[in-house]
Amino acid sequence: MSENTELHPISIYLKIWLLLFVLSTLSYMVDYWGFQGYLRWTLILVFMFLKAGFIVAIFMHMTWERLALAYAILAPPLVLLVLISLMAIEADYIFAARKLFFGA
Repeated sequence: MSENTELHPISIYLKIWLLLFVLSTLSYMVDYWGFQGYLRWTLILVFMFLKAGFIVAIFMHMTWERLALAYAILAPPLVLLVLISLMAIEADYIFAARKLFFGA
C-alpha cells in the first residue's frame, strides 16, 4: 500500500450493509402491506434512491472524493431527473388539452 491510501473502518461498511438490509425489507413490505397507487410508487422510489445513495456514497467512496468529482458524477443524473419531470408535466398538459379539444 502507498502512504496516501486511506483505510476506512470496516464498521462503517457493516452499518451500511445493515441499513441497506433494513431499507430492502421496508421496500418489500410496501407490497406485503398492500399499498396501492401513488403511495406505493413513492415509497418504492424513495427506498430505491436511498439505497442507491448509500451505495454510491460509501461503497463507491464518493463521500471521501473531492467535491468537484462528486459534482461531476452526481449532477448529470439529477439534471436528467429534473428534465424527465418537466417532460412528464408537459405530457400531462398535452394529454389534458387533447382531451378537452378533441374529446375522448
